Amino acid sequence: MRRAAIYYHEALAGILTESDDRDYIFVYEEDYIKKYPGQFVTFTMPVSPQKYVGKRLFPFF
Repeated sequence: MRRAAIYYHEALAGILTESDDRDYIFVYEEDYIKKYPGQFVTFTMPVSPQKYVGKRLFPFF
């Protein structure tokens, strides 16, 4: 499993994880959701507590 911290400007926006099954998961940080609800990292991933899961690395990253 690999993880990367994703920043938007200087704020920690969330964590990107590659699971052992090669799924890619992005989750916004709780503090980021509260402070920046309209400042998404990409249009396809609005700020939300939900997990974004894909079989391929999201093109944005």
